[in-house]
Amino acid sequence: MQKTQPQYTDGTEAPHEPPPSLQMLQLLAGFQISQALYVIAKLDVASQLEDGPIAVAELAARCGARPEMLRRIVRSLAPLGIFHQPNEDMVELTPLGATLSTRRPDSLRDVALYWMETHYLPFSEILHTVHTGEPAAQHYFGKPFFDWIVADPRMAELQNRGMAGLVGGMRDRMFHGYRLPAGDVVADIGGADGTILSRLLASEPARRGILFDLPEILPGARKKIEECGMAERIDVVAGDFFVSVPSADVYVMAAILHDWDDASCVRILESVKESAAPGARLVVIEGVVPPGDEPHATKLIDLTMLALTTGKERDAAEWQELFSSAGFILDRIVPTADDYSFIEAHLGR
Repeated sequence: MQKTQPQYTDGTEAPHEPPPSLQMLQLLAGFQISQALYVIAKLDVASQLEDGPIAVAELAARCGARPEMLRRIVRSLAPLGIFHQPNEDMVELTPLGATLSTRRPDSLRDVALYWMETHYLPFSEILHTVHTGEPAAQHYFGKPFFDWIVADPRMAELQNRGMAGLVGGMRDRMFHGYRLPAGDVVADIGGADGTILSRLLASEPARRGILFDLPEILPGARKKIEECGMAERIDVVAGDFFVSVPSADVYVMAAILHDWDDASCVRILESVKESAAPGARLVVIEGVVPPGDEPHATKLIDLTMLALTTGKERDAAEWQELFSSAGFILDRIVPTADDYSFIEAHLGR
C-alpha cells in the first residue's frame, strides 16, 4: 500500500519528519546534551581548538580532562555539529562549536555556565510549580531566585557575564538602525553590567546615562563601563527599583519586566512614574509572543520564567494592558532582527 503524506486537520500536507517516537526521544535527551555542552564550556575546550585540529589526548591534557572521557563527550557532540573528527584521534572546531570559545566576540560560553550553574537544578522542581504556583527555583533554593543570586558575589558576577553574553551575539543586529526617543539623560533600570546602555549611547555623545541596579551587581558594571570607555558619561547608581529610581528623560528596561508578575511590574513602573522628568519616555526591550504555533524564542523563555521567577512572557495585548494599568500609554513596538522588540511608551498624565 502506498503511504500518503501526513496532513493537518485543514487538509494541508505536513512536512516530512522523523517518526514521532524518535522526535520525542531527541527532546527527552536534551538534558544530556546541555550537560555535555556545559563540560565543553567549563573546560574551555572550544578556545583550545581555535588554532586548528589537535589530538584528543593533547586537548585533554590542556583542559585537565581524562582523554577517554573527553573523547566520548566529543564523539557524542560531533554528530550535532559541535565538532568535526577527521579520525577518532583528532578533533577540530566547527562554526557552531566556536560559539563556546572565549576568543569570539559572540561567545556564549558564559551563557552556558550561567544556565547550567543556576537554572539546571531548579528545573527539576518544575512539577512543583505546576501543582502549587510557587517558582521551582524558590522551592529548590528556599528563597527567591534573584535573592539567591545576589547573596553570592560569584553568582552575581556570573549572571552579569551571562546576560552580557546573551546580548553580545545579537548586539549589532538588534540595535542596528534603532534610536532612542529624545531625552538628555537615559537611565537603564536593572542594567546589569552596562553592556546595553553603553551600546545605546555609543553613537549619542550628547546624552548621559545612569546605570541603576542592586549594589551587589554594580562592581562588575563599573569595570565593564570603563572597558567600554563610557565612565565619564555613565553614572552608576545603586538601589531597588521597587522603592525608587533616579530621575531621567528616557528609561530603558531590558529583559526586566518579564521576570515579574503583573502586580510587581506595576510597582516598578510606578517607581519610574514618580521619578520621571516631564515628558519622559519608556523603552522596554523584551520579546513579544506571537500568536498561534509560530516558533519564537519567547515561547521557550517562558519556561524559564515559569521555573525561576513569578514572571512571564507577554503578547502585544498583554504589554498594552500592563502599561495601561500603570498609567503608561503604549506608543509602538519596533521589532528587531532578533527575537526582541523595542516597546516604547509614555506617561498618560
